[in-house]
Amino acid sequence: MRKAKPKKRIILPDPKYNDVLVTKFVNNIMLAGKKSTAYKIFYAAMDIVAEKTSEDPIEVWKKGLAKVTPSVEVRSRRIGGATFQIPSEIRAGRKQSIGMKNLINFARKRHEKTMGEKLAGEIVAAYKEEGAAFKRKEETHRMADANKAFSHFRF
Repeated sequence: MRKAKPKKRIILPDPKYNDVLVTKFVNNIMLAGKKSTAYKIFYAAMDIVAEKTSEDPIEVWKKGLAKVTPSVEVRSRRIGGATFQIPSEIRAGRKQSIGMKNLINFARKRHEKTMGEKLAGEIVAAYKEEGAAFKRKEETHRMADANKAFSHFRF
């Protein structure tokens, strides 16, 4: 390689829960650099989750996030004129990133009034192993399972 690898940025923990994972999640929620708005959305969602489940909202969120995080994905690879969907394991950082992005994107597509309510609804749905983000993970795993025969073409 010609260039050196870029340095990993240090992410500071969030002010309320003192958790780095929360900050990463808030960074994914954030649009147009509005971090304080993203924090408000996340904390509002946590309050609603606590109301709905009467459990620790951070634990519910972490378990929900774990349940929508895929462990395998399919990648397209062209071999001899044919394109194969090859299942491959995902590294830990990318796993987490995909899980967060799926949770947030499907929360945005929900039909509640505020983003906080949408996010809370999607978190609770993920915790109960239902909802669109969980379905996406199941679909990804199903595709990987269906294309298991091509796994010997790995990158």
